[in-house]
Amino acid sequence: MNMSVSSSTGDLLAHSQVRWRLCWENELTLADHTELAEFFRKAYGANGEFNAAPFEGSRSWAGARPELRIIAYDSSGVAGHAGILRRFIKVGETDLLVAEIGLYAVRRDVEGHGVTYQGAMRVGYPMLRKLDAPFGFAAVRPAMRKHIERIGRNGMANVLTGVRVRSTHRDVYLNMSPTLVEEALLVVLPISRPMSEWPSGTMIERNGPEL
Repeated sequence: MNMSVSSSTGDLLAHSQVRWRLCWENELTLADHTELAEFFRKAYGANGEFNAAPFEGSRSWAGARPELRIIAYDSSGVAGHAGILRRFIKVGETDLLVAEIGLYAVRRDVEGHGVTYQGAMRVGYPMLRKLDAPFGFAAVRPAMRKHIERIGRNGMANVLTGVRVRSTHRDVYLNMSPTLVEEALLVVLPISRPMSEWPSGTMIERNGPEL
């Protein structure tokens, strides 16, 4: 299911075209993984070498591996990325199927100019409706606030605060706990159920690594 959507970007890109690609993980070639890994090393490495470490070689994921990807391309290559993975989480005492959205990154020179979190969600939303998960879900670090505020303001999603998320590390380390708890901004996209049916609870158990 390779699928492309073209859109015009802002002045910074001199009106070049951004092509959005939706693809299942099985559709990615080795060349795709290699290109994405390089993109992630640059995008995440800008905040420290440790953040780029998972993307060595041709590894194009950090923790849990996505099943569906939303990738933006322009004339310079990969411009943005978001991954989607269906999984069960526990919100308070309630087990809930969600389509988790993560592994989000944007190339610095196009940030806010046609390649945004909101843009990726608009492209991916029709596919989210086909995944049979009642909600889209993303746990976003407070540093990402500016990327998600707009999606909350336009009514596409709800941004919740005061939530903690417990996950496993992507590997087992002898010198640290196997789990970590993080404060997060929660982005919830009602898909087949209304926001009023999102369970109450300030602790979310991922029971696995973040996407």
